[in-house]
Amino acid sequence: MLPTRDALQGLRVLELGQLIAGPFAGKTLADFGADVIKIEPHDGGDPLRKWRLLREGTSVWWEVQSRNKRSVTLDLRTSEGQAAVRALAAEADVLIENFKPGTMEAWGLGWDALHALNPKLIMLRISGYGQTGPYAGKPGFGVLGEAMGGLRHLTAEPGRVPVRVGVSIGDTLAALHGVIGVLLALRHRDVNGGLGQMIDVALYESVFNVMESLLPEYDAFGAVRGPGGSALPGIAPSNAYPCAEGAYVLVGGNGDSIFRRLMVAIGRADLAADPELAHNDGRVHRVAELDAAIGAWTVQRPIGGVLAALDAAGVPAGRIYTVADIATDPQYLAREMVLQTHDADGRPLRVPGIVPKLAATPGRLRTPAPRLGEHNAGVLGQDGWPAREANDEPGPGG
Repeated sequence: MLPTRDALQGLRVLELGQLIAGPFAGKTLADFGADVIKIEPHDGGDPLRKWRLLREGTSVWWEVQSRNKRSVTLDLRTSEGQAAVRALAAEADVLIENFKPGTMEAWGLGWDALHALNPKLIMLRISGYGQTGPYAGKPGFGVLGEAMGGLRHLTAEPGRVPVRVGVSIGDTLAALHGVIGVLLALRHRDVNGGLGQMIDVALYESVFNVMESLLPEYDAFGAVRGPGGSALPGIAPSNAYPCAEGAYVLVGGNGDSIFRRLMVAIGRADLAADPELAHNDGRVHRVAELDAAIGAWTVQRPIGGVLAALDAAGVPAGRIYTVADIATDPQYLAREMVLQTHDADGRPLRVPGIVPKLAATPGRLRTPAPRLGEHNAGVLGQDGWPAREANDEPGPGG
């Protein structure tokens, strides 16, 4: 049964960003019912429309990133385009932008100007290095944020060139931090009687925020964590181990009781009973021995047999999925993480499902990604947003 209201129904969002970080934040809000108007340039629109694999001229990535949004084309370099944004911002709850700092100010659309126009407006600003500091004016992409945030240094085999994560993880982390900021600002404004505020998200800070104990270990011990390959340094055993047919199995045996079950399962009850290995700090000192013991057991068995044995023992283990595995996996399908939808021209397409899973007001696919400028007449022709119904309860920001 569909919810009678979406979680963010009534929330009005103006998305001025392009490509990944800003639009991913907009997508997340749109998935839960926010009315997101995406502003695109007339000449081609958001460059993401042409990124990676295209179907009849349009990226299928676009179909994911811009679902549930409306598209309006404006030239923000002109006074007419800037005036239209101001008119929309006067009625909006949230404005998202991910331009180089100073760009919005040059257009007369900076925080001070928009806050004076609409004191309740929340402005999410995502950039490489933030709106302040000595690097603020530098252009920054997600890959640079991943490097400066400390992630790239860790993603390699020891002694080999660091590699990137195969997706734009820096942009996505920044977007998710931005969504958190929006929800916090909405809570402050609507529950605590506050005004709108600016949210300043930097790509490198969003990456650094998930770097766990990297900094305190350096401060306390002078330790500079290096690349660990497929292992998780300082936590043992946790690694990828070869199986008989050449596949790799991932095993997380780092919990104390899990470790004992794992050792019994692989026929090494002696290691399970060793007092030096009872806790993680002791196991870390002998991690090479433990990895060798586990690998000697897995390499003699096909991955299916390894997983069956470890499942029976209650040891977390799994195979490495490709997207072909994901598309047919029963867990993905049971939790609606592979959704069948269609594009604006009616062509069928499977897309990722929606997270997080809300019990009462789950996110949903309402409309496919829009054609360029599809909603110009509906939005600009009536000078902005549709009026809220008088009997409609205010949504967040409403």
